[in-house]
Amino acid sequence: MTDVAYGERGPRAPIVSLTDRRALEAWRPADDEVIARARKLKEEALLDFGMELSVIASWLYTKCHHHIPTTAIDTAAVMASGDGTCLLLYNPRFFCDLGLDGVKFVLFHEARHLIQRHLFAEADLRADPVFTLAAEVTINHVAMTRLGRTSLPIVRRTDPDTDPDTGAQIGEPTGIDPREIHRAYVEDLRDQGLESLRYDDFVDTDATVYAELKRMKHPPVPPPLCVHVILGEGTGLHDGMDGETVDRVASEVLRSVLLAARRGERLARRELLDLLSRTDGATDRTSKLWGDLGAGFLRGETQRTRRVQWWQQWLVDVLASKLREGERLVYPKKRGALLAALGHDPMLARRGLERTKVVVIAYDTSGSMPDQVVSWLTELVGKAEGVETHWLSFDGTVMPFKPGERVLGGGGTNFQNVADYVEGRLAIEGSGRFEESVDAVVMLTDGYAPPITPADPDKWIWLITEGGDDWPERHDPPMDCHRVVTGDS
Repeated sequence: MTDVAYGERGPRAPIVSLTDRRALEAWRPADDEVIARARKLKEEALLDFGMELSVIASWLYTKCHHHIPTTAIDTAAVMASGDGTCLLLYNPRFFCDLGLDGVKFVLFHEARHLIQRHLFAEADLRADPVFTLAAEVTINHVAMTRLGRTSLPIVRRTDPDTDPDTGAQIGEPTGIDPREIHRAYVEDLRDQGLESLRYDDFVDTDATVYAELKRMKHPPVPPPLCVHVILGEGTGLHDGMDGETVDRVASEVLRSVLLAARRGERLARRELLDLLSRTDGATDRTSKLWGDLGAGFLRGETQRTRRVQWWQQWLVDVLASKLREGERLVYPKKRGALLAALGHDPMLARRGLERTKVVVIAYDTSGSMPDQVVSWLTELVGKAEGVETHWLSFDGTVMPFKPGERVLGGGGTNFQNVADYVEGRLAIEGSGRFEESVDAVVMLTDGYAPPITPADPDKWIWLITEGGDDWPERHDPPMDCHRVVTGDS
């Protein structure tokens, strides 16, 4: 999904494999000064995205671990390579000719191209040049809207008909202008005596643009602009995209942005709602993806037919962030094979800190916590390798228990008793003091009790039942907090 433009030069097939990082960097490299200037523009654009602009673009480029300046392509592209990584390729001269605003546009375009291809396009659609045009129209419309642009970026180059040292700069617009395509569409349908859609309705969704362009007698299909279309010899098939990597990266990006939207980030919510409205229902695969991610909550909908609810996905993500992989003993295969060949005994090598992660799950017996929530948590932590789980029931007092045991509630609720026990200050009859070093504490409660400030708030995760008080989210500092959906699971 390369970006667009290129004046009258037209596209060209890549000279080297677009997933061979060394070959890309070695192919007729640009001057060091040009590469340094292009890299600076790219970093400034990504910094702006992270600060205030496209949430999806900023998240996506955290997943592209290799940013490669190369003259093997004319413009820019995101490639999903066969080794499970994503590459951002960019022609340094192209970025320098674009300037900062143009680079922002290109990077936004590439981010949306990757996400929307994953969400929407099947192989037969990618083989249709009208679909390629429709994708360019919607992506550039969204890019212009989101980035506050009234026109496409301009590539500025020296006029080739003048002295290269003194010649005037000329500007060439890049890419597909959605408004120009709409004007051509209106004229085509008028000549046929057919009604056309207004611009805002025309660009409403990917499917709408594609369907309306199909009504044209002569769709204004340009020559292939994207590297992936060129790789498929103009068919859009075998386009060099590693489908498994695209699925993984796109899902990770969308899940991260959904978490940001749930935390109240306005830009993340707006961007996700826009993408959801443009793609949901387009294919069964798309609808399933949005349902699995729990995106319906953005619209106030509940995916009651999905096995995994949004709060459950949220808890998995938050727990994973707190229980990072530590060091472990591993068997070094290459070194081990060499030692075996030399007649030495096999050995293990230490890689990192090896320590079992400790999770405390505290169950408020005075609240309204469905049995399936406890059952699901039991299954979750039971499958987590290297995790040791301690279960507590609490109201006015704290009592350890094992999943499956009957838990009886008493009166009142006191969060401080849980904190005192977990932090080793409170002894319980028959159990003594808690002496473990805790990595995470999950509190299942309705939230109705005096607020507390744990010694390490970053380790506490609060699951609040429906109708409960989510004060931990408003606490200073705020703690991870989410409402538990108590409907069908």
